Amino acid sequence: MTGWQTFTDVEAARGSILKRFSLRDIDVPEELVQGSVELFGERLLPEDAVKRIISSVRQGGDQALRDWNLKLDGTETGELLVAPEALQAALAAIPAELRAALEQAAERIRAFHRKQPLHSWIDAGADGSLGQLIRPVDSVGVYVPGGSAPLPSSLLMSVIPAQVAGVPEIHVCTPPGSGGGDIHPAILAAAAIAGVERVYRVGGVQAIAAMAYGSESIPRAATIVGAGNLFVTLAKQQVYGDVGIDGLLGPTETLVIADEKADPALAAADLLAQAEHDVLASAILLTPSPALALAVGREIERQLAQLPRRDLILGAMLNRSGTVITRDLAQAFELANEYAAEHLCLLLEAPWSWLGRVRNAGGVFLGEHSYEVLGDYVAGPSHVMPTGGTARFASPLNLLSFVKVTSLIALNQDAVRELGAPAQIIAKAESLDAHAAAAKLRGAQ
Repeated sequence: MTGWQTFTDVEAARGSILKRFSLRDIDVPEELVQGSVELFGERLLPEDAVKRIISSVRQGGDQALRDWNLKLDGTETGELLVAPEALQAALAAIPAELRAALEQAAERIRAFHRKQPLHSWIDAGADGSLGQLIRPVDSVGVYVPGGSAPLPSSLLMSVIPAQVAGVPEIHVCTPPGSGGGDIHPAILAAAAIAGVERVYRVGGVQAIAAMAYGSESIPRAATIVGAGNLFVTLAKQQVYGDVGIDGLLGPTETLVIADEKADPALAAADLLAQAEHDVLASAILLTPSPALALAVGREIERQLAQLPRRDLILGAMLNRSGTVITRDLAQAFELANEYAAEHLCLLLEAPWSWLGRVRNAGGVFLGEHSYEVLGDYVAGPSHVMPTGGTARFASPLNLLSFVKVTSLIALNQDAVRELGAPAQIIAKAESLDAHAAAAKLRGAQ
């Protein structure tokens, strides 16, 4: 048994697998709270533990980073900065086919983001000039998680758009291997391919703190990007305002809309691929076809038996995954827009004819050839996408994630004569007399 759920009642699904939760609503497992006793000598909720770690890094710098690497990862860290020659050595050591695949991915990511329009503009008129200056942020810190699997693709997907946007200083933090190991060579190789010169052996909350506030070795960043576990996400939440962030990126999610013509084996494969990320991952199928729903369930059971990460996938299926049988495809798109998935996969006979129905999604994958795994690695757009329903207002990582817009105002005397009076009127309505006086003074000149 897979634990895969099927809902024939849409309202029941809205209260279950389609229900969104805030970070503030998470039930903290007792083992996480109990773990704080070993680290801090008292029971702390995750947000309080995160606050303590951030504070210690702000005060203790590099030594605090080494201490937390030892406490949390069991790793004695000497030099935090990975030697540049180690990056090149890793690139030479990885299998040739992996190197070629990473290089192809990097090339496609760079080519895609170079097509994004991004330019300053100035409009000169009779009353002067107005415009916008587009400038890259001064520096970006990229977090690359270690977790249960190395993610060199995440490094490429985060670093390259920042490079294309013109960010002059980019550095990467990623955890050293647990139990005394070092960073996985595939991550170091990806850094070499992307042309990153500074990679630091530090992960978790301490890495976010270091990039937000700086240490003796790690420079302070203007913006931090990259996904991580619950603690990393809480850390990004707490440092936001002192530094920019790409978003509060939670567990990954895929929502598949399929009609009766969809291949159940392909639909099952796409759902399983997403579920293997994390026990909190979401893999949801919306279909008006009970026959397809049944066939996909059978395929999931058949394919799951052959997968090494079966236990992890089962956890995801029991938590936030399953099938919802909808009245029709229109209702499926209504539910999809409410859910606002990170990945929305349209396994439909005519997917382009339904694209106009999509309002909220991080990425839309049209047709069975455009499967989400390609988006994870080599399609081109960054795979760092909004999760947790934030696709209602947020976007995938793109060039705008790495630039600032500065308004340009250069008005002349004609504008003063035209605009000074309404400016005074509004200022007086707001009881801001000095504002009104400044406008009046200009008009008198």
